[in-house]
Amino acid sequence: MNKIEAFNRSTKTKGQLNILRHKGEVPGIIYGGKEENQKISILKKEVKNLLQKDNFLSNVISLKLEEKEFNVLPRDIVFDTVSDEPIHLDFLRITKGSKIILEIPVKFINEELSPGLKRGGVLNIVRRKVELRCPTDNIPKELVVDLNNLDIGASIKISSIELPENVNPTIQGRDFVVATVAAPTVVKEPEKPAEADAEGVSTEEGAEATAEEADSAKDTSGEKSAEGEKPKDEEKKASSDKK
Repeated sequence: MNKIEAFNRSTKTKGQLNILRHKGEVPGIIYGGKEENQKISILKKEVKNLLQKDNFLSNVISLKLEEKEFNVLPRDIVFDTVSDEPIHLDFLRITKGSKIILEIPVKFINEELSPGLKRGGVLNIVRRKVELRCPTDNIPKELVVDLNNLDIGASIKISSIELPENVNPTIQGRDFVVATVAAPTVVKEPEKPAEADAEGVSTEEGAEATAEEADSAKDTSGEKSAEGEKPKDEEKKASSDKK
């Protein structure tokens, strides 16, 4: 359980709250139970340390205020829209015998021992968190799902997850699915259409044929020119003989 120290505050205006934040403290309030709401402040570095913990909003915290210690549950945190720094916190006072509704994260273990995942199956997570109604003195940190021996096609339902005593899902009347081990999905590249290949070949062959015909036409033209024209010396001689 995380432990932090808090201080009483008597701020009433926005200006006083801004001064408090400038000093490196985050204002907050504790509510719930039969006691009155209590104004507090916490060092910003303590708040940032809490925020780094997993499942911050579902972890019970032991709060020390002056000489007293009691358990609280973070219920809301406000961040500055520009700097993204925490500027306010709400805590729920934990009272014995009361219940609260929380979203508890689901943790999957032993993936390496799942035959389905070993064969290329995929873990399809339907719900990363499950909403539960819990006693304030028995809040689970996480729900553990053991994937050992699960094959392709296996379905993990809420009934297969062990819940703490007096902890129940808010969804009643059906055994809802939390995750499944799905068959592998193989994506193949589409094959090139046969018609496109045929067109490509015919185009290339046509181009070669056209080139050959052009060369052939040049050769034929040269031969005809050679046969059709007489040498100039022979023409002169023929003219002289006629005279």
